[in-house]
Amino acid sequence: MEERAVTELADVLDSRERLRIESLKGRGATMHKHHFHDFYEVYYMVNGNGVYFINDKVYDIIPGDLIIVPPWAIHSTDYGNKEHERILLEFSETMIPREIKERIGLLPNLYRHPTITRDIYIVLKDIEREYNHPDEFSMDEISNLIKHLLVILIRNLSAAKTVHTKDAVISEVVGFIKENYRTEITLGQLADMHFISPEHLSRTFRKETNFGFNEFITLVRLQRAEYLLKEKNTLSIAEVAYACGFNDSNYFSDKFKRAYGISPLQYSKTYRGKTVRNRKKRKRPGEEVDAAQEVPQVTKNDE
Repeated sequence: MEERAVTELADVLDSRERLRIESLKGRGATMHKHHFHDFYEVYYMVNGNGVYFINDKVYDIIPGDLIIVPPWAIHSTDYGNKEHERILLEFSETMIPREIKERIGLLPNLYRHPTITRDIYIVLKDIEREYNHPDEFSMDEISNLIKHLLVILIRNLSAAKTVHTKDAVISEVVGFIKENYRTEITLGQLADMHFISPEHLSRTFRKETNFGFNEFITLVRLQRAEYLLKEKNTLSIAEVAYACGFNDSNYFSDKFKRAYGISPLQYSKTYRGKTVRNRKKRKRPGEEVDAAQEVPQVTKNDE
């Protein structure tokens, strides 16, 4: 019997996994606010320039730069009003072989290596071709290509250029917020710490990160709340709220629903008790099969 050709990668992609790649061109535009997710994102700048904020760093990005965004990292992009072209690859952590997963944390968020930039581009275009014209072998081929891409980056890491951040003060402010989100944080407090005016800090923070100061604090708290609701769903909504720096559980619920479209309770129920039991999973190169894994089902904030 003749096998049916695969016309959609969804036919072979595990429901828990994320995979997407596309080439994007445009002028201006800024990445959507409230942006973080539970999968890897690899962003390659083909043409143009921009400013990329990730974790607590702000970078000027140029053609050939590769941005590596790990799961749960808050990030944003600003291109001003300039033409740009980029390739965006998204994939689940489960698609990374164990021997690579142990080293991927060594890679910087901004990877700049002019000598191998052509190699990186070719691999990404190969992934895109398989993604857009799939057959029964495409998923395995894409898995191998993602592994190949990561091996190229790891092998050449020692020769990659060190890229300095744009504004050390903003990096320190972001780091402080991420370390102290459970407590009350004010603009004046951090402005005093860095001997600048609150107005100057507010303007610079928005310019460099594309987030308002209070908006970013709320985002960090919501990010932590999402994690607790998924991974620690025995906690009550009030306990999650207070653990993340919200003094009022009703205020927390309102902010969460505005950001995610559902209440914290509904979000928690989505994950409560949902595990995979005795489910057959196709083994990927270099990866052992887990008998039971939690099933993420909420995906958000696509570019």
